[in-house]
Amino acid sequence: MLTLPDMSNDETSRFVRLHVELVMEVADSDRLTGAALDHINGDPSLPAEERGHARETVQTDPAEALAYLVDPFDLVEGVPGVELTQASWSSEEIDYDADAEWVLGHDAEDDDFPEDEEPGTAGADGTSADGVRVRF
Repeated sequence: MLTLPDMSNDETSRFVRLHVELVMEVADSDRLTGAALDHINGDPSLPAEERGHARETVQTDPAEALAYLVDPFDLVEGVPGVELTQASWSSEEIDYDADAEWVLGHDAEDDDFPEDEEPGTAGADGTSADGVRVRF
């Protein structure tokens, strides 16, 4: 039987930090960019000056286009008993090796590459593929 901690206990924090890291392959950058532009153009809360900058940014960088479309709020919106207090996210283009081992439990600022491998190099089998990494 699983026993959950009593959240009313003063010694137990009510706040939980959830780290999620996703790697996605951009199979159609035109479609991704188009969707990001539609999102930007349809956002009435975005001031005109920021809207122009956002359009320019997503047209030149698929990782930025993805960041405009992925929202951490959407990930937890339907989770019962929780309320999103704070969120941040970033995205970056990466070289991706499907055979590389993922190391879980490290901070976002930690080095994401094994000690003997630098960003942009091929994996142990000499292959790599471009992808986009999104962190929440």
